[in-house]
Amino acid sequence: MTDSKYFTTTKKGEIFELKAELNSDKKEKKKEAVKKVIASMTVGKDVSALFPDVVNCMQTDNLELKKLVYLYLMNYAKSQPDMAIMAVNTFVKDCEDPNPLIRALAVRTMGCIRVDKITEYLCEPLRKCLKDEDPYVRKTAAVCVAKLHDINAQLVEDQGFLDTLKDLISDSNPMVVANAVAALSEIAESHPSSNLLDLNPQSINKLLTALNECTEWGQIFILDCLANYTPKDDREAQSICERVTPRLSHANSAVVLSAVKVLMKFMEMLSKDLDYYGTLLKKLAPPLVTLLSAEPELQYVALRNINLIVQKRPEILKHEMKVFFVKYNDPIYVKLEKLDIMIRLASQANIAQVLAELKEYATEVDVDFVRKAVRAIGRCAIKVEQSAERCVSTLLDLIQTKVNYVVQEAIVVIKDIFRKYPNKYESVIATLCENLDSLDEPEARAAMIWIVGEYAERIDNADELLESFLEGFHDESTQVQLQLLTAIVKLFLKKPTETQELVQQVLSLATQDSDNPDLRDRGYIYWRLLSTDPVAAKEVVLAEKPLISEETDLIEPTLLDELICYIGTLASVYHKPPSAFVEGGRGVVHKSLPPRTASSESTESPETAPAGVPSSEQPDVIPAQGDLLGDLLNLDLGPPVSGPPLASSSVQMGAVDLLGGGLDSLMGDEPEGIGGPNFVTPPAAAVPANLGAPMGSGLSDLFDLTSGVGTLSGSYVAPKAIWLPAMKAKGLEISGTFTRQVGSISMDLQLTNKALQVMTDFAIQFNRNSFGLAPAAPLQVHAPLSPNQTVEISLPLNTVGSVMKMEPLNNLQVAVKNNIDVFYFSTLYPLHILFVEDGKMDRQMFLATWKDIPNENEAQFQIRDCPLNAEAVSSRLQSSNIFTVAKRNVEGQDMLYQSLKLTNGIWVLAELRIQPGNPSFTLSLKCRAPEVSQHVYQAYETILKN
Repeated sequence: MTDSKYFTTTKKGEIFELKAELNSDKKEKKKEAVKKVIASMTVGKDVSALFPDVVNCMQTDNLELKKLVYLYLMNYAKSQPDMAIMAVNTFVKDCEDPNPLIRALAVRTMGCIRVDKITEYLCEPLRKCLKDEDPYVRKTAAVCVAKLHDINAQLVEDQGFLDTLKDLISDSNPMVVANAVAALSEIAESHPSSNLLDLNPQSINKLLTALNECTEWGQIFILDCLANYTPKDDREAQSICERVTPRLSHANSAVVLSAVKVLMKFMEMLSKDLDYYGTLLKKLAPPLVTLLSAEPELQYVALRNINLIVQKRPEILKHEMKVFFVKYNDPIYVKLEKLDIMIRLASQANIAQVLAELKEYATEVDVDFVRKAVRAIGRCAIKVEQSAERCVSTLLDLIQTKVNYVVQEAIVVIKDIFRKYPNKYESVIATLCENLDSLDEPEARAAMIWIVGEYAERIDNADELLESFLEGFHDESTQVQLQLLTAIVKLFLKKPTETQELVQQVLSLATQDSDNPDLRDRGYIYWRLLSTDPVAAKEVVLAEKPLISEETDLIEPTLLDELICYIGTLASVYHKPPSAFVEGGRGVVHKSLPPRTASSESTESPETAPAGVPSSEQPDVIPAQGDLLGDLLNLDLGPPVSGPPLASSSVQMGAVDLLGGGLDSLMGDEPEGIGGPNFVTPPAAAVPANLGAPMGSGLSDLFDLTSGVGTLSGSYVAPKAIWLPAMKAKGLEISGTFTRQVGSISMDLQLTNKALQVMTDFAIQFNRNSFGLAPAAPLQVHAPLSPNQTVEISLPLNTVGSVMKMEPLNNLQVAVKNNIDVFYFSTLYPLHILFVEDGKMDRQMFLATWKDIPNENEAQFQIRDCPLNAEAVSSRLQSSNIFTVAKRNVEGQDMLYQSLKLTNGIWVLAELRIQPGNPSFTLSLKCRAPEVSQHVYQAYETILKN
């Protein structure tokens, strides 16, 4: 007998059985079969072989069966595009079915079938559904447009679906409006440059009307859309706020946070003097407090958002301290977040309450939480000066508990208190020294060593204490070793006779017996200082230390403003802008708060610079790493092209290849043909010897002793600022400023080599920027830059580079290469370097242009503390190419009418009102590109005040 019987069977297999059932005449059997197919598909079995049989089941009136078949279709259409075309006819038919549920189902499924071949067949049915009489069908069709746009954007634009979507914003049904807004927002995010959601007061009114009647998710879409709108004045902002405020009492926390986002954004435009402003602050507190009674996960999200809100406007929750007190059953992540907010809200009024609460927390069982609580007491002392005394005594009480980790945290924060209030609380040092033996954590040991070294003259046995640490020097962490080295050198400088042996011992341990380069370097520096010039050593090591600031952990202001625009999203939980965690640049738009209106600006105190106006003290903010690297990695840092950029140049790589060829071309490893030129050391003759020197005027040349470095036209030049600190660029420090002299712009750089090796092969490249600034010649460093050497270079610039709108407008991202590496930094250039010499308009032209520019483009600013008269103002501005077209006196006020022109041809017209004897001027600016006004105002301030 053969073995063939094992290979023959009467069973035809599961697929065969399902095929038979799908072709059955009985409706019930068909439905059961489709259910079995869907079940198999869900658990991951491949049932694509049944595609034609399942599609045949589409011809049915049974809604449940239809839904199941459509579900199958969505899943397998991609792998069987040719078969999927068979279903098109049914879609077209279903889109005209009398039952609106079937019409909507058909259009929804069409949007989910991501097959190019089918897409064009679906345009007609979709067009009909967008104009369907049933709102349920219209709202489904609106979302389908967004899905279709994702598959084939060009098709959607050609078919005019975007215009139909815009029309749906005026639909009578609020749900249709909400879905249309959601679809347009989704499309606009993937195409930031397209002005799809062209919002105006009329469309905003329609959205606000729909807001009251649509579902909670519809409300969120509408509120998010409102948050992207910038009202034209404070009255419109107030009216929108009044209509959004009722959403604060909604049960859904997402709606509440979206409403808070809109209100926080529009409050920027309201004057603090308004009664309504105060009312709004009071209304914002209760909903935020209510969010804290939800489950822990929601509480955490709410707390992360509240953390941002409190940093921006602490007055909203200043009376609500108690809700942030920790409950015994809060999870640790909620406890830590509450603790952080408590410190932010701490003030003289509530500090007693806060300290009592923190002292209680310090006796909890959760070690992490206790540490944070002890740190918090220290932060309170630094933040509220009047409470420092109480905080220190509270910390001493905690040290007396002798709980190891409490003592260690307390010593770390007392070190900070000493830094903040020198010569005030040093009496507690004796108590601290008693606990020396119990310290086993590097940070606490380092803090204690710092205290002993800093106050060695007050501690009789300081040398013995430090010597006790020295015994196990090689077992200590680097942090402790470095601190110990510095402390013993301080001790030696204060008590040289008694500690000579000790200092020699630590210097030899650090230099000869250590293999840590940081420690060795510091040891050698101290050794040389002490042996060559003890007086200099004293000045360096015992120098006056700057006081530490009260809030070192505040989010940087421009980032905070951006995060406020993202309240209720993941960015507000991470406290990072979306560009930092969303892969690829798609859909990431930088948002910022609207500039304050003139009326509200006048009420600002000088300390709080209005949002969007970087005060002179504010550090230049380097944009998130994502932005910088994204574009700069694509730069070929060869010598800049002096003509207009070629369309095919490798700068145009865009966001295609961030780390592929782009990085190779930076490092200079790429063949010439692939990514454009590599770094090139330019021939000496490539640059005229006298860069930046004005042409012509021989006499001027005689007086221009610095051969072109001094400015002739009298245009204001800011002092050099450090753009790239040495610690971020492997020892290369770059400082610089920008100048404009007789029509030519230059970047005056100072390169300092603080590394231990020679630097050569310098090259520079700018990222695309708002005004097309680009180097007009290569970066010339004629000799290698030796260690500790500084060289000054004037780099001529032109404005024919690639243009891309930056945020802020005057942001310039720069890459500099040398033989060590490539370094990136970002700086803000003053706009007045772009004011051209032929910027004077004649009077008639000025009058006609002023009338022609719409009134909403006018911006008003206050220039304070400027004691100049009209003549001095006019001549000072003229030297920076801001020309006075006309002057007249109205009711005792001098009115200057001025014009200026930017390198890209944009004209800015100004009216400057000067009241003799009053150091505050009013500046009105009109321009067809209103985003420039803010920066022109800053230029006025800079020129007039320097």
